[in-house]
Amino acid sequence: MIELFGYLRDIASQAWLALKDNWLRSVLSILGIAVGITAVMAVGTISKGGHYLVFSELETFGLRSVWVFRDRQDKDPHRVVRKGTGIDNDDYATVRAGCCPAVSRVSPLVYDFGKRQLIRAGNRYSNASVEGVGSEYTAITNDALVMGRSFRFEDEERRRPVAIIGPQPHADLFGVSQNPLGKEIRIGQQKYTVVGVLKAKSRSFLASIGSAGGQDANNRILIPYTLYQQQLGKKEINWLQAEAVSQDQADIAITQLSDTLKRRHGERFSYKGETMAQYIDTASRILQGVSLIGVVAASVSLLVGGLGIMNIMSTSVLERTREIGLRKAIGARRRDILLQFLAEAVFISTIGGALGLLVGTLASYGLALATGFPLAPSAAMVVIALIVSIGVGVLSGYYPARRAAAMRPVVALRYE
Repeated sequence: MIELFGYLRDIASQAWLALKDNWLRSVLSILGIAVGITAVMAVGTISKGGHYLVFSELETFGLRSVWVFRDRQDKDPHRVVRKGTGIDNDDYATVRAGCCPAVSRVSPLVYDFGKRQLIRAGNRYSNASVEGVGSEYTAITNDALVMGRSFRFEDEERRRPVAIIGPQPHADLFGVSQNPLGKEIRIGQQKYTVVGVLKAKSRSFLASIGSAGGQDANNRILIPYTLYQQQLGKKEINWLQAEAVSQDQADIAITQLSDTLKRRHGERFSYKGETMAQYIDTASRILQGVSLIGVVAASVSLLVGGLGIMNIMSTSVLERTREIGLRKAIGARRRDILLQFLAEAVFISTIGGALGLLVGTLASYGLALATGFPLAPSAAMVVIALIVSIGVGVLSGYYPARRAAAMRPVVALRYE
C-alpha cells in the first residue's frame, strides 16, 4: 500500500512539473474547462431560478385547486340551449356535506361577467373586480391576510355584509397607511364592512405570458357569495372551486364533482374541469425542455475544452518524444508513460473544474442577491460538475497518453 502511494505520488509530481514547464498552455486549457463548467452551472442555476419563479406564482392559485363549471361546448343540442350555469346553492351544500371523497374543501364563485359595479368609500373609488365566495375560498387559493380575518360560514349563511379587500382597493379607497378594518365601502347600492385585507400576490411573470387567470389578483374584493347573489338577483353559482386531498387526486375530484352535478340535474347539463396540476405539469415540461437545451448548449463549451486538452496533450507528446524514448530505455513501462500523461490531463481538467465551480458559485450567489430567488447551487450539482470535469480530462487525455505509451524506445530516441 505504501509503495502504491509512493508510485502515484511520483506520477503526480512528474505530471505537475510537466505542466509547470508549459504553464501558458496549461493555463489556457484550464480556462477552457473552467468556462465550460461555469456555463453548465449557470444554466442549472438559471433553470432553478425559473422553476422557483413560475412555481411560486402558480402556488398563489392553490396547488391542489380544481375548478368545475358548465361545459357550454357540449355537442348535444338539447343541453346547449338550456340556460343557466348548471350549478346552484343546493349543489354546493351537497358537495360540502361530503359527497366527494377526493375533495377536502370547496367554495362557490359568483361573478357578474361583463359588468363592473361602482365601488366607493366616501369620495374615493376603485375599479376592483368583485367575487362572491364561500368561507373556505382563501384557504383553497392560498390567500394570506395582512390584517383582519377571513370569512366564516355564518357570514355566507346569514348574508352578512362583510368584505375582504385586496391591496389595490385598500390603497384606492383608504390609502396604504390607513387601517380599513371596520370601515364601510359601497358596492353598487350595498354597504359592506371591511373585515380583512389580502396580502399582495405576484403574478407578473404569468401575466406577461397571458396566463394570470384573467384578472389582477391584487385588485379584487371578496364578499359572501349569498349576499352577492341577492345583490345580483340570481340564485346560481358560476363555478365551484375545490381543493383536492392531494395533487394526485385532482382529476378524481373533478370526476366526482362533475358526476354529482350531473346526477343532481338529471343529466341536463354537461360539465368540465381544470386542475392546477395540469398547469404544473405543463410548466414542468417546458422548464425541463428549456433546461435540457441550455445544458446541451453549455456542454459545447466543455466539448471545446476537452478538445483543447487533447490538442495540447498531443502537442506535448510530440515535443517530448525523445524524453519518452529515454524513459523507456531506462526501464519505464507502458503504464508508467500512460499514467503520467493521463495525470497531466486530469490535473488540467480538475483545476479547471474547481475554478469553474468557484466562479459559478459566486455568480449564483450574486444572482440570488440581485433577484431574491434561492439560486445557490446544490451539492449534487457541485459533485456532478467535478465528476464531469475529471471525466473530460480522462477522455481527452487518453488518446495522446496511449500514443505516447505505445512508442518504441529506439524510434523515440532517434526523433528530431
